[in-house]
Amino acid sequence: MEQFVNGLNDLIWSQALIYLCLGTGLFYSIATRFLQIRHLKDMIVLMFDGKSSDAGVSSFQALSMALSGRVGTGNIAGVATAIAFGGPGSIFWMWVMAFLGSASGFVEATLGQVYKIKKDGQFRGGPAYYIEKGLKAKWYAVLFAVVTVIATGLLLPGVQANSIASGMKTAFGINPWITGVFLALILGAIIFGGVKRIANVAQVVVPFMALGYILVALLIVFLHVDELPAMFALIFKSAFGADAAFGGILGSAIMWGVKRGIYSNEAGQGTAPHAAAAAEVTHPAKQGIVQAFSVYIDTLFVCSATAFMILITGMYNVEPEGMKPIVHPLGAVEPGPIYTQQAVESVLPGFGAPFVAIALLFFAFTTIMAYYYMAETNLTYLNGRVRRVWSEYALKLLMMAMVVYGSVKSAKLAWTLGDIGVGSMAWLNIIAILLLTKPALRALKDYERQKREGKDPVFDPKQAGVADADFWEKEYLNPHVK
Repeated sequence: MEQFVNGLNDLIWSQALIYLCLGTGLFYSIATRFLQIRHLKDMIVLMFDGKSSDAGVSSFQALSMALSGRVGTGNIAGVATAIAFGGPGSIFWMWVMAFLGSASGFVEATLGQVYKIKKDGQFRGGPAYYIEKGLKAKWYAVLFAVVTVIATGLLLPGVQANSIASGMKTAFGINPWITGVFLALILGAIIFGGVKRIANVAQVVVPFMALGYILVALLIVFLHVDELPAMFALIFKSAFGADAAFGGILGSAIMWGVKRGIYSNEAGQGTAPHAAAAAEVTHPAKQGIVQAFSVYIDTLFVCSATAFMILITGMYNVEPEGMKPIVHPLGAVEPGPIYTQQAVESVLPGFGAPFVAIALLFFAFTTIMAYYYMAETNLTYLNGRVRRVWSEYALKLLMMAMVVYGSVKSAKLAWTLGDIGVGSMAWLNIIAILLLTKPALRALKDYERQKREGKDPVFDPKQAGVADADFWEKEYLNPHVK
């Protein structure tokens, strides 16, 4: 079984997916004239644009929901595994993936808004919806929805739960079974409350946890400020194979940087459009721009905070494939949260392990909440093809069971299953958004035209030249729908 899982993971995460992710990000960066730089001011302003309604959430709530999916164990344990298997240079390629992926993030989130629907009084959207409406390929949409329910409902929650359990065991000696059951019960209390409860929890927890984590990282960097130039030199040299110790793992640096970059910021993976579609905005491009910024927050801020703490304190091992492990002061331990815990412990004894364990609890738990929302959205799409009443309850119970299961299983198996889920979604979604490039770019052009005219952009699909945007045509432009 383990051999099959590893073989499937290697097939999905071949060089082809690496090139596809980087190439797509570069293509959209050029096609949008580097929107991720030009609209930096709009990214900040639009975060606080729009208010929630009975049908949708505010832009900030949608951003928080998307960030709760992006900011998770990948920002702590994922960065550690990238350094362990790809060397310090992998961090540079995570940055590259974030910069390019920001453009991909804009496109998929904008498409999520363009083709969203109102179902059962709530906005729903995501790749399954824009594949069916935009590409007229229902079979493809159903395939994506099924893969996403499996990935976010069964494969990915275990990674987050495993990292939480590992952190709690290291910091407090808590048995992983206890952690798993506790997480499952809290998760159940939230997800049985619906999307509004998920959004309300996310908008409070996500900004608080990210800011606190970054402040601790800044403190550690400040206390090692003399070593900062050497740390940056190490990252850039090993990123291009110029460092003596890490020069032989250039290919690994790129692969692990892109792999963990996608796992962390999820740009192009097809997860963020679900939260983006739930936002109450006047123009799809507005939420696309906000979601582009969320990629920056995830990787350039939170992932960099983890990387700086680990590298500047030297608390990491490197185990490149085909090379003898390069062991640093941390000793021989499995790559994961312990890297970050020991990094903080080395500066703040008695504080590091508990702090990282609690940060990881918040980071990963909110990600599990976001996974549930994504799985439920795709299950809602499939309803009519499966029995709704029992399917949603089954999803809730299965996710709670997978949280317990993931907490007690080995980290390696959990990460491999998670990578299969991420990679499968990425393949399907990236191909879809590339085929839907025109409506996304037309929405951006329409937004920028109205901005130049001094207007607050309002989306009229016909004027923008976008077809089949049924919600915007039939409901939003109706005067009584605001």
